[in-house]
Amino acid sequence: MALLRVCGSTIFAFIIWRLIKRLRTPNSPLAHILGPKKEHWLKGNYHRIFQDGLRYNLDLVQQYGGAVKIYALLGQEQLYISDPLALHHIIVKEQNVYEETDMFIMGNRLIFGEGLIATLGEQHRKQRKMLNPVFSLANMRDLLPVIQPIADQLRTILTAKVPADGSVVEVNLLPWLSRGALEYICQAAIGHSFNTLDPTKENEYMEAIRTLAPSTLRLIFLRPFIPMIVRRFSLYWRNKMMDWMPSDALKNLRYVVNVMDIASKKIFTEKKAALENEGFVGIAGNRMQGKDIMSIMLRANASSSNDDRLTDSELLGQMNTIIFAGFETTTSAICRILWILAEKQDVQAQLRSAIRKAKRDYADAQGLSSPWEDVELPYDTLMGLPYLDAIVRETLRVYPPTSLLSRTARQASVLPLHQPIRSASGEMISSVHVPENTTLIISILASNHNKEIWGEDASEWRPERWLSSSGERLHLGDGEGNSTSGVSLGVKNGIKYPGVYGLMMTFLGGGRACIGFKFAEMEIKQVLTTLVSRIHFALPASTDRNGHVKEIYWKMNGLQVPVVRPPAGDNVTAQVPLDLRKVCEQDFEVNQPN
Repeated sequence: MALLRVCGSTIFAFIIWRLIKRLRTPNSPLAHILGPKKEHWLKGNYHRIFQDGLRYNLDLVQQYGGAVKIYALLGQEQLYISDPLALHHIIVKEQNVYEETDMFIMGNRLIFGEGLIATLGEQHRKQRKMLNPVFSLANMRDLLPVIQPIADQLRTILTAKVPADGSVVEVNLLPWLSRGALEYICQAAIGHSFNTLDPTKENEYMEAIRTLAPSTLRLIFLRPFIPMIVRRFSLYWRNKMMDWMPSDALKNLRYVVNVMDIASKKIFTEKKAALENEGFVGIAGNRMQGKDIMSIMLRANASSSNDDRLTDSELLGQMNTIIFAGFETTTSAICRILWILAEKQDVQAQLRSAIRKAKRDYADAQGLSSPWEDVELPYDTLMGLPYLDAIVRETLRVYPPTSLLSRTARQASVLPLHQPIRSASGEMISSVHVPENTTLIISILASNHNKEIWGEDASEWRPERWLSSSGERLHLGDGEGNSTSGVSLGVKNGIKYPGVYGLMMTFLGGGRACIGFKFAEMEIKQVLTTLVSRIHFALPASTDRNGHVKEIYWKMNGLQVPVVRPPAGDNVTAQVPLDLRKVCEQDFEVNQPN
């Protein structure tokens, strides 16, 4: 208990020191930037931004513009940025000035090791140089057919729950889509199967990965203390603190990290040894034939020069990072799309018709005799389906799985603004002075809802905005699309967001853009085409004993969390209950009531 008192006293002293420091600061360097009043002495406005904060985030920009002052923990003043020109400077032009926060880097290093999201500067550039070719289109084309059986297995599991007579059954899709996404990324990333789609074969690693995000979100208000603790205490004393802290969330997080570390080291050692002997390891090894991301990376690393080669700890860090990054957000995106299709029956019917046509056309061209539902589309055909592409893009734009990211200004700088904002004195200003060590919050959500760029209906889910009147993909300002209509989406008067995907900010941009966004897009489309071909989705219609129907609501808690509203649900448990049945011919008729 003595150690616990020391830990508590240290943190308490740190809080008091930070508060006194702020009280003694005569003038705020951000005093001229408008923003909402501080609501809490400890949490500032953070709880409004990160806890079910969809409306609050969008209202901030509506009221104050593309650069807003907010109050973080302990009253720290931060900048909330959604202006496209400012974001271009932050993530592209001056990305060496605006780096990931110490809290983000150190926290990720403690959890994942030395992966892409836990490194900075030259080490990060070196890792990215190694990984960029791994996620090439050529590798994605090779990978698609060997991971198709995962989508097929997921479809088989769900269709087995659907009555053969065409009646409806309610199924909570979240656990199954979560298991499927984890199997996808484990087989694709490391060529290993944890049999996540077999509920009789539970294992610690699978449960650890699935509970990691909820565990970290429960500790969001402790994350600012990570840099102070890491810098001031050795690993020995940090472990002692964890032993004595009366926090089940902390203890659970340490257990999760230990399970991940042990399992990933074992798999990494086996895979490295097998590749050195020109073999394949793991249940999925023979089928993957070395086409998984880790195998490609290990071969590339072995053939690199000493200066470019990554250490084993760095390779292991990539393994943990890729699995986590490719699991939680993809699950959220697929669940969201199926929920939308369940709500908008005409969209679901149009998508199903487009998928059927594409599969039949491909089967005819290849001379295939199998049922159209079982036809596997090749990479370029799958990725080029206009209506499917529009649905995926629009969902990722309006409902990005991750809504907010942070940066720290390593030196004083000036951020230019595309759209001037009103200062505290009432004058309009076109740039913001950013003092050294200022934290900036990048609002992916507000950027994707910018009415000037995306139109007055920017917050409306409308996939047709990505299509021409003839149904072709519109030309994008980043060179994507093949329409010759001359209409350019995502660009207004030469101004656009620096996003790597569809000019939206969902996968960020610049040197720290999501490196696996093409894989995520491929997985989402493959799962959708496989499921929608045989299964019809609808919102829950049955009532409980009190006559209440389940209403799904999506909370924006850092990640998007689907819950069921009271009185039918508890508003806490993550779930996506939908009504499922076999597809019939009327499910291809477009003008269905929503």
